[in-house]
Amino acid sequence: MQIETPPSVKPYEKPEGERRGLVLVNTGDGKGKSTAAFGLALRAHGRGKAVKIYQFMKVPSARFGEHRMFEQIGIPIEGLGDGFSWKSQDLERSAQLAREGWARARAAILSGAYFLVVLDEITYPLIYGWLPLPAVLETLRERPRDVHVMLTGRRCPPEIIALADTVTEMQMIKHAFKAGIPAQRGIED
Repeated sequence: MQIETPPSVKPYEKPEGERRGLVLVNTGDGKGKSTAAFGLALRAHGRGKAVKIYQFMKVPSARFGEHRMFEQIGIPIEGLGDGFSWKSQDLERSAQLAREGWARARAAILSGAYFLVVLDEITYPLIYGWLPLPAVLETLRERPRDVHVMLTGRRCPPEIIALADTVTEMQMIKHAFKAGIPAQRGIED
């Protein structure tokens, strides 16, 4: 490890631009995309802002740790799918659920009722062809000026990355699963 001297002057200038809603993306093969998005939702909620979370791959009855906590503190979270594709009994039904869920998420974004809308794991229905990319891009472009939208999932389409204001790529360096350690409740719900 290299020891560094802490900065003694601010390493950047404060931007002069106007505040507005942002399109944010967490993508990549590393862990933490949804977790970081949920942290953003907590930050907004803590400031008294209206937040809505849509999970495109989770079932509506899901009761993972995030669902239990968000329910306790009053952040609405909605599962829109029927699980990951390898668990699905009917991929056409999965596609239909994604389209129906997108209609609800789109309406929430365009309503302007929310400061932040999280579209968790939306990249999967996009790359599987279940959702039309042009419709998602149009919604992101036409959303009310003060609405922030966070999108998560692996292999985010380059068109969304180009449109986004902030993109973070999570990179896997090491993962316990690869060492034969199964997922653990409370860490990887």
